[in-house]
Amino acid sequence: MTISIKKWVYLILLSIIWGSSYILIKKGLVGLTPLQLGSSRIIMTTMILALFGWKQLQKIPKEAWKWIVFTGFVGTFFPSYLFAFAETVIDSSVAAVLNGMTPLFTLILGLLFFNSKFKWVKIFGVLVGFAGTLVLVSNEFTLRSGEQSWYAFLVVAATLCYSINVNLIKYKLQGVPAIAIALGNFVSIILPAIGVLLFVDFPWSEVGVASDVSTSLGYVFILSLLGTALAKVMFNELVSISTPVFSISITYLLPMVAIGWGILDGEHFTFVQWFGCAMILLGVYLITDKKRPKKGASKT
Repeated sequence: MTISIKKWVYLILLSIIWGSSYILIKKGLVGLTPLQLGSSRIIMTTMILALFGWKQLQKIPKEAWKWIVFTGFVGTFFPSYLFAFAETVIDSSVAAVLNGMTPLFTLILGLLFFNSKFKWVKIFGVLVGFAGTLVLVSNEFTLRSGEQSWYAFLVVAATLCYSINVNLIKYKLQGVPAIAIALGNFVSIILPAIGVLLFVDFPWSEVGVASDVSTSLGYVFILSLLGTALAKVMFNELVSISTPVFSISITYLLPMVAIGWGILDGEHFTFVQWFGCAMILLGVYLITDKKRPKKGASKT
């Protein structure tokens, strides 16, 4: 399989998996608080990855561990809680569309700190995407009043974390196996996650019996297995064989999957939201590299 085909296969699969993550978070919040959900997700994912890739930790160079720890917190720990808190108020489909800010932040950070090539069309794409995000956020302010309207910015904060993470993986962890990065990330954050879980007094008595807590944990397990463990490894591999902006262009398809699940679950997507979504996707399209691979490109 050529690298060109492989990266598109990963992109499509990740779009389906991560596009389904938002509805799983929503279902998980039925019986769990955001802190309980975020911590359970991290702990479960660490255990799953450890079963298959524990020996991979030996492949992480000593000097790379500082970046492993940092990307663990920025790329996983904080976003896990930010999305959970956000979806207590905003719809899962809106959270997915707002996640479209990630490639825009990725490009900006790449230009500022990682010597990415400057192109006016990409700057225009950033502005278009940012305008689309403002449309969605303003719509949340229209629908909701008071403090609740600010929950949309929790998703924007998470996308900034993701964009920092993808740039660091590409430029600071090149050559480190994808599963080693993923497991290293989770090993770095599992103790803080356990600490949070103990602090919030988890309802252990309801685990294993017919209850909302058990049902929610089932959704979190699916989210951990597919949407975090498997997807994290695939995404790290995608970053290693493509550009950071291409990797994050997963937001082409991801919102459509999430919106589909949201509509099936009874969520309503207004014309204003569709318009904001279209602007974000147009911005992502403008900033994504569209060069075809040269003939004779390496295969794997």
